[in-house]
Amino acid sequence: MPEPLHLRGVVLPSGEHRDLWVHDGVLRAEPVRDARTVCTTGWLMPGLVDAHCHVGLELTGAVPAEVAERHALADRSAGALLLRDAGSPADTRWMDDRDDLPHLIRAGRHIARPKRYLRNYADEVEPAELVAAVERQAVRGDGWVKLVGDWIDRESGDLSPLWPTDVAAAAIARAHELGCRVTAHVFGEQALTELVSAGIDGIEHGTGLTEASTALMAERQVALVPTMVQLENFESIAASAEAKFPTYARHMRALYATRRDRFAAAHDAGVPIYAGTDAGGYLPHGLVGREMAALATFTSAEYALGAGSWAARRWLGRPDTLEEGAPADLVVFDRDPRLDLGVLRSPRHVILRGALVA
Repeated sequence: MPEPLHLRGVVLPSGEHRDLWVHDGVLRAEPVRDARTVCTTGWLMPGLVDAHCHVGLELTGAVPAEVAERHALADRSAGALLLRDAGSPADTRWMDDRDDLPHLIRAGRHIARPKRYLRNYADEVEPAELVAAVERQAVRGDGWVKLVGDWIDRESGDLSPLWPTDVAAAAIARAHELGCRVTAHVFGEQALTELVSAGIDGIEHGTGLTEASTALMAERQVALVPTMVQLENFESIAASAEAKFPTYARHMRALYATRRDRFAAAHDAGVPIYAGTDAGGYLPHGLVGREMAALATFTSAEYALGAGSWAARRWLGRPDTLEEGAPADLVVFDRDPRLDLGVLRSPRHVILRGALVA
């Protein structure tokens, strides 16, 4: 059992200056006997959230358990104590028995069409088998299913949807019957518009937002996780494809150039936006602070903090405040992150399930 702890500081998002005690893995508002004081000044937040990452996945596909463990520990050190794994071929259920690793919400394995996504990542099926694949991945996930919405079509030389609209709608409806929400990797305009119309619950990346799809996402409260740090790879993706697929390369550069304007319009329209790094595959884990700072470039510091902490927790159905009886999952910073988002990259303390872990 972790030792009891005492912390004093400014508690966000309320901004109140107060004392917290940690005992038996939960927060207490009254003093706890023999509690060790770990800070008397600082800014205290509910644990950070990386709402789009891939634990146990790297460029070549699934990795051994010890590598997956390093992914989770890197996120923990960054203060990300709740992870939504947006698709992984690795079986990470063993992590649920580890109190020292972040809480993990899985989406099963990506679902894609054969030869229309990265090798060794996805459950690859043709459209007629999509509903069955959703049923498989619903069992592997924790209330989420992940579709690959679009990818380069080598015949057309550009991004194109993987699924006919009626097939996608049937798959999404089946997931809802099974109690799952559905999200999708989407870069371009067409697939994003079709999937939102089909009833999807979330959009990952979302660089193809249009005025019409933004309005519908706002109306239906479809979540957007733009993965800003991952989008910095668009230029290298375009450059590598330019000789063979110039139309695709131009499209990717155009999506990158307009990303902030499209995301700002989504924010202004009321689309809920959350922080996710897309760690795993191309990017290392532990980048949630950078992602939150990038969100602030088209929202605000306060919004970005919520998008990577309390608001994201609420969206994912997890406790979102530092109140009496709440799980003791929190981070402590030396400076006010509302004034200096750079401090998010270096938490002073990380407390997970009531234990001081970093």
